[in-house]
Parts: sequence; structure tokens; C-alpha cells
Amino acid sequence: MTNDSRGVVLDDRALQRSVATPRAARLVIDMLEKIAGGAVMLELPNGSRVQLGEGERVATLVVRDWQVFERIIGKGSIGFAECWMEGLWETDHLAPLLTLMASNREVLQQAIHGNILRLALYRVWHSLRANTRKGSRKNIEAHYDLGNDFYSLWLDETMTYSSARFTAPDMPLEDAQREKYRRILQRLQPRPGQRILEVGCGWGGFAEVAATEFGCHVHGLTLSPSQLAWARKRAEQGGFADRATFELRDYRDVSGQFDHVASIEMVEAVGEKYWPTYFRKLRECVAPGGRIVIQGITIAHGLFAHYRRDVDFIQRYIFPGGMLLSPAVLGEQARQAGLRLVGEDAFGLDYARTLSDWMARFNRVRDAVMAQGFDERFVRMWQFYLAYCEAGFRAGSTDVHHFELMHAG
Repeated sequence: MTNDSRGVVLDDRALQRSVATPRAARLVIDMLEKIAGGAVMLELPNGSRVQLGEGERVATLVVRDWQVFERIIGKGSIGFAECWMEGLWETDHLAPLLTLMASNREVLQQAIHGNILRLALYRVWHSLRANTRKGSRKNIEAHYDLGNDFYSLWLDETMTYSSARFTAPDMPLEDAQREKYRRILQRLQPRPGQRILEVGCGWGGFAEVAATEFGCHVHGLTLSPSQLAWARKRAEQGGFADRATFELRDYRDVSGQFDHVASIEMVEAVGEKYWPTYFRKLRECVAPGGRIVIQGITIAHGLFAHYRRDVDFIQRYIFPGGMLLSPAVLGEQARQAGLRLVGEDAFGLDYARTLSDWMARFNRVRDAVMAQGFDERFVRMWQFYLAYCEAGFRAGSTDVHHFELMHAG
């Protein structure tokens, strides 16, 4: 046992075996002791500190209340997130800490997933948020209609809320977002004047590039009234309203054929029950010889079986009703709908960098966010959300792809 420069007790083994340390804390400490690829300095509510793991310290984890450990054991990653939202623990490096934990998923299995009963209850709750036509609009509005004023505080000037594509270390985020749109359009190979359907148009960033740089006509669909108003105003002020139209419509209700179809990070919100409907609708909407490009976040195939039975922090607090596909599952869903995969590339580390940029921007405007009426819990929830997503991409648990599809026949 030694003392650090602050006079706080350090104990490398006896701490977790102490009868004064609650059982749940000892269980979590035992798991943390086995992590690889980095170390965590753990500070307990009684002021004791112990470094766990191996190698260089990644972060310091300061636990302010013993209940944090009980909630980790009982509710897994959701309990850990909720404790962060309530200010019951702090860290100097949130994303690196979560990345280390995501990289040690097998070691931290119980802490990540929680107990079976709570898992079942979360699953029931998630099933009640299914993406029916009514449920889908409600789920989308719950996230995207936080307000244009909120998102415009910390998104870049393109108002893009999906992964960028970086081609240089010092590339500004707004340039990387436009590069992403150009990559999608290069895959679509549209000719000037051709019509593109965008399923999930956001605030109109893709439509702007497609119309102004490629000479295309874009029809965008959204379920968010806030996004719809922004996209229409954007087209009017940008001088491309004659080449871009937007409407509040569920993708299941769109009719007609288009030369090409783009769908940027919308497939994640469809929900497993509606995957066949989504891919069939994309096939129906693209003319023979046309192309479909989906930008989609995916989960590693080895994690998919457990993930589909679980409910994670994102589903519980950020995107109710949503679910990721693995690349293999997405390919099979496309095949069953009569589509064939003709091109694909992954760029998960670009998403990690995008999220890191968003976090820095979000933290800089923290006071302005709270001035809009959002409370401390909301701010901390968004911090955890951005860091949690970044960790997934850095650890390889999740990825993001461009999938290029055409009619199979």
C-alpha cells in the first residue's frame, strides 16, 4: 500500500477484497482488473484509489456513490449511463474510457448487459416503441424535433447529422460532410436532370449538393416537421428550390419510380420487423438500371445475435424503435427484396472523428444549450451518447458503410 502525491491511499489488490467495500463494487473491480489494452484509475466514494487493467492509464473514473456499482450489475451499460446522467460518476476522458470498455466486452459481459430480468423488461419496453406508421413518426419527432435551434448550435454549417468522410488530417468537418455527399453521388452515377429519391432527407444537405453540383432533381422524405421547414427554406434561399422538393411522408407511402435512391443513416431507424418492407420499397422506387446507395451504421456480425435480444443505451434513450443490422444481415435483406450488392466500403474511424468533433462543439455551447431550457441531465445524456457512439466505432463494435445496390434481375 502506498500514497500518491495527494496523500490518497492506493492499494493494488486488497481494496476489492475489503469487507468495507460493497459486494457489487468488488464484483465490478474484479472485472476491471482483467481488462487489457489500457488501465483505469478508479477512485471510490471513500477516497481510495486503485489502478486496474494493464499498460498506460486511459482515464480516471471517479465514483461518487456506491450505488453506481449496484446499478452496473443490475442494469449493465444502461445503468452506467444513467449514473453518468445523474452525476454519480465522473471521468477526465469519457470517450477513451468507454472505448476501453467496449474493447473488453467479453471481460465486462455482466456489467455491459445487466441481469436477465431487466433485459426482458427493456425488451418489452422496446417492443412497445415499434416503428409502425404512427410509432415511427413519434419516435423520429422525439429525437429530431428537439429543435432546429438546438441542432444548429453544434452541427457544422451544412446541418449534417451523419458521418463525414475525411480525406486529410486537417480537413474541416463541413468539407468532410460535403465530401460524403459527393461520394454517395459518385456511386449513384446520376446524369444531370435525373430524379433522385432521398429516404430520410434530414435538413437538406444531400439535396443541396445533388442539385447544385450534379444538376439532379431530388425529392426528400422526412417525418420531422422541423427538418422539413429547414430543408424547404434552405432550397429557397440557396436558389435550388426548382430542383429539390421535400415532404412529410413515411417511406412506406411513397409511390412512383426514380432514377436513383439515396438513404443516409435512416435504415437504423426502421426496426427489424420492417426491414423487408424498407428494402422492397427501395427496389420498387428505383427504375431498372438505377442505383441505390444506403449509408448505414452496422453492428459487428459476431455481436448481432446478442444485440438483437438486448436493448442498449441508444435504443433506451436516444432512438426508440431503432435497431442496427450487421453487414451480412443487410446484404441478406437486400437479396430477399430482389436487390444485389454491387459495391461497398466502410469508414468507421471517420465516424469516430465526426463524433469527436460533435462532442467538442457540443461542449463549447453547453451554456447555450441549457439556455434553451434543457437541463443538466439532458446535457450529460448527450455527452454520454456522443462518447458511447465514438467508442463503438473505435473499438470496432460498430461501423458505417456505403452500400451500393441495384436490381437483381
